[in-house]
Amino acid sequence: MTTWRIAIVGGGPAGLMAAEVLSAGSGLRVDIYDAMPSVGRKFLMAGKGGMNITHSEPLADFVGRYGARAGQVASWLDTFGPQALRDWIHGLGIATFVGTSGRVFPTEMKAAPLLRAWLHRLRGQGVQFHVRHRWLGWHDGQLRFDTPTGELAVAADAVLLAVGGGSWAKLGSDGAWVPVLREAGVAVEALKPANCGFDVDWSPYFRERHAGQAVKPVVATVGKHTRQGEFNITDSGIEGGLIYALAADLRDALARDGRAALHLDLAPGRDLERLTADLARPRGRDSLANHLRRRAGIEGVKAALLRELCAPEALASPSALAAAIKGLPLPVTATRPLDEAISTAGGVSFDALDPGLMLRGIPGVFCAGEMLDWEAPTGGYLLTACFASGQVAARGILAWLQDRI
Repeated sequence: MTTWRIAIVGGGPAGLMAAEVLSAGSGLRVDIYDAMPSVGRKFLMAGKGGMNITHSEPLADFVGRYGARAGQVASWLDTFGPQALRDWIHGLGIATFVGTSGRVFPTEMKAAPLLRAWLHRLRGQGVQFHVRHRWLGWHDGQLRFDTPTGELAVAADAVLLAVGGGSWAKLGSDGAWVPVLREAGVAVEALKPANCGFDVDWSPYFRERHAGQAVKPVVATVGKHTRQGEFNITDSGIEGGLIYALAADLRDALARDGRAALHLDLAPGRDLERLTADLARPRGRDSLANHLRRRAGIEGVKAALLRELCAPEALASPSALAAAIKGLPLPVTATRPLDEAISTAGGVSFDALDPGLMLRGIPGVFCAGEMLDWEAPTGGYLLTACFASGQVAARGILAWLQDRI
């Protein structure tokens, strides 16, 4: 009886999940190849923020977080959704809980215990790991790897590419696979930063005094999307959860129009009419700073933003000042570099893939995870879909091999 050999390139969540499905009593030989000295490095880095594994919101709302790619990702989540992911984690002996924001975390708030238990199970199922193996492409139908002992050629009956996006190159996701696939005729959309910070042309005065400070609470709007939360001032611009939630809209506006702005409500819950009336009250000997603090509850970095972004005549007019507090345009000039982003958009086009995530132009080669052309906000959505895509690709491999018998 023939033993099919499966090569998985990339030891992140998508690749490891596919390995679990493929090695679970199927009789297949499953080998994972990873360029780094150990697998799951970006997964472990995600765990340093508390290991937000998924989200507990209703599935319809969950699916909507994937924007233009919601339809494609929904089919993955039908196979392996957020509840299935929690059940799977519990099966590894790791308890989870739902935080106040609806986000789901392992009880220990760490990725390492989960990864250790998972790798132990994979090894028990016969999965073989090959680290420090950097994929270079193909030669005569075989996979080429650069290894510490020289170049290695590997023959496989089916291949899963799960090599990540283009951010956090030091953890293995460097996007070096893009030209390799394009040379092989695969349609790959340009990689772009997602969940990223943005550059702002701060004055030296503002930068020196306010970099590192948090702006909260605020409501921010970009186009048709509005979110409430907080963000941080940096030397170069802005970053933080609220910015990441609106990053795709800001990034796309910059690409489309050459300019973009975040519109900030610095006083959530305060009515514009009442705010205008309060600011119109006589200041007496109060400075503008004291007037803003007493009449509008605006102080610190919020007051500094008004001074930074408003013309002097607007600061002197109660109506204009109130309007600025309720809708302050904060122009951004560029995204931060791709390698700084939490994740990436762009990647292998869905038109190049069949429903089982096999490349239409290269039979027997499948793709999964962040290297596909989709994106997700923070909150567990990225990890959940990566896990789910690994499940879908593994099932696609099993179906394709079955058809070859």
